[in-house]
Amino acid sequence: MGKLQERHEIASDLKWRLEDIYDSDDRFAEALAHLKKDKDKIAGFRGTITSGQALLDALRERDKMDLLASRLIAYSHMRKDENNADLVYQGLADQALSVSVMLSSEWAFLEPEILSLDAAVVKEWVQKTSGLELYEHYLDDVMRMKAHTLPAEQEELLAAAGELAATPANIFRMFNNADLKFPMVKNDQGEKVELTHGRYIQLMESQNVSVRKGAFEAMYETYSAWKNTLGAMLIASAKKQLYFSRSKKYKSSLEAALHADNVNPEVYTNLLHSVHEHLPLFHRYVRLRKKLLKLDELHMYDVYVPMVPDEDMEFSREEAKKMVQDALHPLGERYLSDLSKSFSDGWIDWLENRGKTSGAYSWGTYGVHPYVLMNYQGTLNDVFTLAHELGHAMHTFYSNQNQEFINSRYTIFVAEVASTLNEALLMDDLLKKTQEPKKRAFLLNHYLEQFKGTVFRQTMFAEFEKTIHGKVGAGEPVTADLLSEIYYDLNKQYFGEDIIVDDYIAMEWARIPHFYRPFYVYKYATGFSAAISLSKQILEDGEPAVNRYLEFLGSGCSDYSINLLKNAGVDMSEPAPIVQAMQVFEELLVELEQISETHKF
Repeated sequence: MGKLQERHEIASDLKWRLEDIYDSDDRFAEALAHLKKDKDKIAGFRGTITSGQALLDALRERDKMDLLASRLIAYSHMRKDENNADLVYQGLADQALSVSVMLSSEWAFLEPEILSLDAAVVKEWVQKTSGLELYEHYLDDVMRMKAHTLPAEQEELLAAAGELAATPANIFRMFNNADLKFPMVKNDQGEKVELTHGRYIQLMESQNVSVRKGAFEAMYETYSAWKNTLGAMLIASAKKQLYFSRSKKYKSSLEAALHADNVNPEVYTNLLHSVHEHLPLFHRYVRLRKKLLKLDELHMYDVYVPMVPDEDMEFSREEAKKMVQDALHPLGERYLSDLSKSFSDGWIDWLENRGKTSGAYSWGTYGVHPYVLMNYQGTLNDVFTLAHELGHAMHTFYSNQNQEFINSRYTIFVAEVASTLNEALLMDDLLKKTQEPKKRAFLLNHYLEQFKGTVFRQTMFAEFEKTIHGKVGAGEPVTADLLSEIYYDLNKQYFGEDIIVDDYIAMEWARIPHFYRPFYVYKYATGFSAAISLSKQILEDGEPAVNRYLEFLGSGCSDYSINLLKNAGVDMSEPAPIVQAMQVFEELLVELEQISETHKF
């Protein structure tokens, strides 16, 4: 690899064009000052929501300020991400975030005032006040919380406890990222290196079984030494969740978490049930892994090592662009034409440079095109990442184009659909064009690993959460030993009889940060399944499915997520999308079994 470039050494056509938000830092400063000054208007709206027009005026003013704040945050944070060592942009990002938090605090009175109104009155205002119909879905979303909204003084008490409520997650974060120290382990070169979170997966992908085993045992011996402390953290988090859920008159923590997205708990239980029904397929995958790795015994430290030897494929940026455009051809000329703007109009920041934020993301700000941060190295994984992030970007592009600001910001529940669908179409196109057995096996393995990590693993996590929160809700005693017992049994159930479920894996729950954001991980599995279902419809049904999908991309948050997906052609309240995803998994698995048998690798 060549020398890491400085930011100023990278050609301008390989950088994103943040000047489209603010053409200079001076313009940013002017906008920031303007917003700080506008803050003084907010108090004038307090206690005035006595008519449809007054409500409309307040909502429009809040939207105007929110939009400006979102642009300030986007510009300053993306500038900071160009080079995190640049203290100027660290300062601007802090200022923008501070102003945004201040605005949220100043406007905090508005929704409680709306909730104090009779639902029939709000409905009448929407019908009779020109312009307020734009806010119909937003107001419905606010008003459905009425049954779970307490008197003002009680709401203030709960809000004041917010910082205290974050304590379990904050303690875990500090302990896990700062205080927890791991021992030295051997790497592939036989050198002793300190085990870290970042090195763990890399070591687990080693072809050397002793390297994998050493890292695995060192990781979980360390967590085991702190088992009771870590158990107390997670149990405290579950009890906190139950307290706030019960305070808000929900039957359970699960119901409270899903109600935020207006999702019926049946969606969650459908996922668990459907994946359970197809666990024999995952057990077949585990058997194939054991066979391809030529191991007498398959252990839990063998689940990350690639089943198929890595094909040394490298792709230039131009090749990556063409691969993505070719793959997304089924989405039609309009999509492709709009997608081409991402390559020509300064949407993408392509290359790594010193100080640049790692990884990849898409960021959208209303009224300006979306942006994509990449650290492109030319691997196949990078090509999939490009397709993924452009999926997010196009979702943002169409939502912003078709919706007013209030209805433009799509939810987390649907966010991964557009990105994963692009990856599914890319994989389909590459498989159609790849006949060489080893390369084809490599692609099939890549896709199977996505299913393993996104559907099976996340569903197992979701089941673990449902079990422990259910026990806490029922008033049963929950200990660190019980957490480990539940987690170990789930691993045995999910991975099957052809793998030795090592005792150490019982402690894996202790290192999963998502468990401190309860009932979040299931969205990865449902989003992935929805994307697989929609991609199949697009490939098989053509234009009608494409039109429904493009309408979905343009719908933002103008309706509830479940309804938007249903209109697109996938009903997540039914098991069918999960079942369809499992059918795709089986097709991939069967082909990899056949190729490996025919070509003996």
